[in-house]
Amino acid sequence: MANKKVVVAFSGGLDTSYTVMKLTQDGWDVYAACANTGGFSDEQLKKNEENAYKLGAKAYVTLDVTHEYYEKSLKYMIFGNVLRNNCYPISVSSERIFQAIAIARYAKEIGADAIAHGSTGAGNDQIRFDMTFLVMAPGVEIITLTRDQKLTRKEEVDYLNEHGFFADFTKLKYSYNVGIWGTSICGGELLDPTQGLPEDAYLKHVTAPEKEATLKITFDKGEIVAVNGEQFDDKVKAIQKIEEIGASYAIGRDANVGDTIIGIKGRVGFEAAAPKLIIEAHRLLEKSTLSKWQQYWKDQVANWYGMFLHDMLTSSQRNVTGTSILKLRPYGFETVGIDSANDLTKSKLGEYGETQTGWTADEAKGFIKVSSTPLRVYYGIHKDEKR
Repeated sequence: MANKKVVVAFSGGLDTSYTVMKLTQDGWDVYAACANTGGFSDEQLKKNEENAYKLGAKAYVTLDVTHEYYEKSLKYMIFGNVLRNNCYPISVSSERIFQAIAIARYAKEIGADAIAHGSTGAGNDQIRFDMTFLVMAPGVEIITLTRDQKLTRKEEVDYLNEHGFFADFTKLKYSYNVGIWGTSICGGELLDPTQGLPEDAYLKHVTAPEKEATLKITFDKGEIVAVNGEQFDDKVKAIQKIEEIGASYAIGRDANVGDTIIGIKGRVGFEAAAPKLIIEAHRLLEKSTLSKWQQYWKDQVANWYGMFLHDMLTSSQRNVTGTSILKLRPYGFETVGIDSANDLTKSKLGEYGETQTGWTADEAKGFIKVSSTPLRVYYGIHKDEKR
């Protein structure tokens, strides 16, 4: 009998590398699929392909959804100057759905029996992936080894080494997600709220000459059309050009504390030169091109809580007690961390993106499946609307 087919959402990182090898060892025909939202260079994609086959994959494919991601998401985040908590350009969550849809399409195309991803049971990605697969590929099994087995990074590295796969695991104490709208970094020092990421945790470092430079971004009806006078019809290439310039100055580093869908808080580091520069340039242009009331009502989309719920804002500060730690440098600074007795990231129920003790893997999957019921009901009837 032929082996069953499984599509692995393959980023080339530790969790998905382990998943490819383990499922291969378990007798699956593994199809490694890298859904590229603009964060991979040609060299990285080539390395991903080489590693996928070394890990035992039967096939490898790159699914490029970068332009779809821009047209359906990124341009609207630029229009809205969207920064979560006035900080985070929503680098990962905005791209995950597009990646998941691409993986589900591919799984249906090849008639896969299962789809696998490397999410843990303590973060948001498990929900984004699982819900999309439940709606887009009903009946296809979802496999999540890292989540179900509560694997540590050391256990995954040891398994790969024992089976003959060796790579530079220096940075693999961190979990990286790379896309055109930034790179997120989870794990490592970020699990300690008093610490920030060390220099070597970042993927991009200062390479520019030690002098100031001028960056000019030209917009037409809110969309980028030129960078330093160079015209761009392809908006994706314009963003990549800005990223290349900004990353050489290590611009866009920070960390964000946010509330996960499952109810715990998590801290994620990121480096996002292009989003930070583009949003601030777009905001600057709006100051001079929108009327007072246009700016006012546009800002209310994000600020209406502050306008209408003054009492709530006052009471919300009752636990804002502690020490914020900042690192200063010429022409900029970065937020390092905080030390507070009221820190909600210290919950013993789970560490974001790592392990959970307040619920089991089966309970997480049950929660996700129940939460996806309205979508599955609707798209089960309106099959022609699935995209």
